[in-house]
Amino acid sequence: MAEGLIIDDNRQTADALQQMLGLLDLPAKVAYGSSPAMSMLASFVPGFICLDINMPGVDGTEVLAYIRREPRLMRVPVVVITSDDQPETRQHVMRGGAQAMVVKPVTIDVLEGAFKKAGIVK
Repeated sequence: MAEGLIIDDNRQTADALQQMLGLLDLPAKVAYGSSPAMSMLASFVPGFICLDINMPGVDGTEVLAYIRREPRLMRVPVVVITSDDQPETRQHVMRGGAQAMVVKPVTIDVLEGAFKKAGIVK
């Protein structure tokens, strides 16, 4: 599988996710926010994306909409990882094309389960 991409404006969270994914043999680059992510996605097609929703500027729902509109990226599996546990948020991101949603704080078991649900790992 191609290297993934973690998009989160919180460095501590992003780095922890990168470490957990490494333990699952899922290497990933990190973009600390939506602007760096959009720059990376201009030339990089990841094998999967972990996407935070609540970010300053362009939020995760807008990034997800871009990913689903962009022909090069539209089939990339997206796992939303957010602190927003509202049912409306879950509905919105799943309708928007995410394969799974995980509520922070994330454990490796929950992350692995979400990646299985998304079809990223077996």
